[in-house]
Amino acid sequence: MSAYKIHPKDFECLTYEVSDHIATITINRPERRNALNRRAYDEVESAFRFVNQDPDARVVIVTGADPAFCSGEDVKEMMTGEQKEKSVAKLTSVRPEPTPAAVAALECDRPVIAAINGPAVGWGMELTLFADMRIASEKAALGEIFIKRGLVTDVGGLWRLPQIVGPQKAAELIFTGDIIDGKEAERIGLVLKTVPHDKLMEEARSLAGRMAVNAPLALRYMKEGLRRHGHGDLREIGGWVSQTLGILFQTEDHSEGVKSFLEKRAPQFKGR
Repeated sequence: MSAYKIHPKDFECLTYEVSDHIATITINRPERRNALNRRAYDEVESAFRFVNQDPDARVVIVTGADPAFCSGEDVKEMMTGEQKEKSVAKLTSVRPEPTPAAVAALECDRPVIAAINGPAVGWGMELTLFADMRIASEKAALGEIFIKRGLVTDVGGLWRLPQIVGPQKAAELIFTGDIIDGKEAERIGLVLKTVPHDKLMEEARSLAGRMAVNAPLALRYMKEGLRRHGHGDLREIGGWVSQTLGILFQTEDHSEGVKSFLEKRAPQFKGR
């Protein structure tokens, strides 16, 4: 049985290509600014699971089709109506588990580079944090905007972000929901560098190429070594996130967060 749900040849929301031992995963919903619906989440999970079984892939680049990297969840589709009811029911009726796409990205046994070509907010920001390295274009914008929707961040913000930028800066980004540009992200160590937009993929592929020429098995063991040294209990944290979201999805504040986003106005939260 395959470890992935959907084969890349059947992807509708992503593309998967391998060249010179570099796998490139591209979120391809530009008309929705690469926002993720349920199908897209499943394809992100499948893409990273597939990489682990692809003998030709030694390094991974994840990016988005212009004009965005990933603008988070497709709020109009996922957080309203029947889809929201299904999400709440799933989170409140079973043992909480981490987001499957997050687990797949974090458990990918190849080095992962996020090439951030535009806005990466909400779960798009999370996806950049699941990578081992990040390069931003001048058009990048990064933000943990969950607090603006009355929700908590996924394991990327709670677990990986403090490791990358330090607990104090992570707390500021998470509690404010501020969006920062590529230069600020470089200044605080969130990205390796910020480059002109038209040079982004060239830079990402250059970095990936310097890794891909190395011994493939050693690369994978090195990634495992870094994970063992630097990471905590993914499933415990992810389970808490799912359980907490099951509560917050049902609050008036979350409904107001979604409504205000769709109406393009500032939210008026009431703490209930």
